[in-house]
Parts: sequence; C-alpha cells; structure tokens
Amino acid sequence: MADECWVSLFSGGKDSSWALYRALEEGLNVTHLLTVHPEGDSYMYHVPATRLAELAAESIGLPLVDVEPGTFGADTATDSGTQGDREIEPLETALQELQEDLDCELAGVTAGAVESEYQTSRIEALCDRLGIELFAPLWHRDPVELAEAMIDAGFEITIVQVAAYGLDESWLGRTLDTAALAELRELNEEYGVHVLGEGGEFETLVTDAPHMDRPIRLEYEPEWDGTRGRLRITDAWLADG
Repeated sequence: MADECWVSLFSGGKDSSWALYRALEEGLNVTHLLTVHPEGDSYMYHVPATRLAELAAESIGLPLVDVEPGTFGADTATDSGTQGDREIEPLETALQELQEDLDCELAGVTAGAVESEYQTSRIEALCDRLGIELFAPLWHRDPVELAEAMIDAGFEITIVQVAAYGLDESWLGRTLDTAALAELRELNEEYGVHVLGEGGEFETLVTDAPHMDRPIRLEYEPEWDGTRGRLRITDAWLADG
C-alpha cells in the first residue's frame, strides 16, 4: 500500500502557516503546498501577497502547486453562497489532478480556518467528495491562545493589510508580537476587532518560523486610503542563513 501524504492549503499567512507547522509537528507527511491566487476579492481565500508563497515554499523545502482560478465567476454570482461554491471548484480540480500524480495516497489537507463556518463547511464537503481528511488545528481554538502560541513558537508575522476601524496606517508592516497582541486585545474590547483578523480586519505574511530554513525579507511601500491600506511589496527575497 502506498504511503499516505498530505497537502497543505497554504497562503503564506499566519493561519495556514500554523496549520502546516502543527501538521509537521504531529508527524503528518506533508509533501506539497497548494496556493490559490484569487483575482480581486474572495470569500474563500486569503488574497494579499499570495505570490510570496513561492518564497515561503522554497524556505520550507516543499514543492508548491499554484492554482490560477481567475475571478471564480464573481461577476455573475448572485450571492456569497453561490460565489463560495464556485470558488471551491478550482481547488477541488487541482487536488484531483494532484491525486493522480502523487506516488503516495492522499490522506488529507491542512487548513488554517479559525471560526469561518462559510469556509470550513465548503472545505469539509470537498474532503468528503474526495474521500480525504481535514486537519484544521486552529478550528474553534481561543484566538488569544493561538496568537500567543504562534509568537512563543518563534513565528515572525508581518501585517500586510488592514481594513477595520481602530487599525490605522501604523499597523502596516508591523510585526504581530506580544505588544501588538496586547493592543489588539484592547481593540477587540473597544471595537470588536478580532485578535487574529478572522473577519478580514487584517492580513498577514509569515516571514520566518521554525519550519523555515531562511527568513523572507521585504521591501515595500505602504498604501493608505484613509480607512484601509496594504503594503505594496516592491521586492522580496530569502535572506542568507
């Protein structure tokens, strides 16, 4: 019987990176990363800086499968549910194709879902259709405990996009460390900002972690429109050592 292997649904952000890290810690045989690159807004996927997943994959030492699904039919979808269903289709197709090419039996996928029933229910249904398992170690965990665990493990997390009341331009490019977490807890109490940005309040990129051989270095310019902003990354590379 062929050995079992796992695929990590991976954006380069903190949640999918933590799911991958925990899978490796649990001894799961993760053989590939898979990144979906949405065009424009997405209900299902992390959007900013997904192109940097290639650098992360190189640092981690795993091959990356890129999925280029376009706009998922967003222009013709009548509601979020319809668009979400359409967004899952290219991911399912990519996993089916990968299943055929693997020299091991695909046991399951890892995912960084925390609280989104919208996303998780669709990934669970996908796994059911493919006859594989879902490893989601963040699911329904306390967000503060998760953030503390990431920081304690040595994750270097850079905030690359913000879109929530209470998060101003100063958060762009900031490291999610103990001090930032304390401020996010205050913003959660005052404005309801999720401390992990689960509702899209902020997005991140993991630039270093224990399972990465080399850190990612960035050059960027902040872009701010008065209420939300992002980092326009002008250069990115793996540092030596």
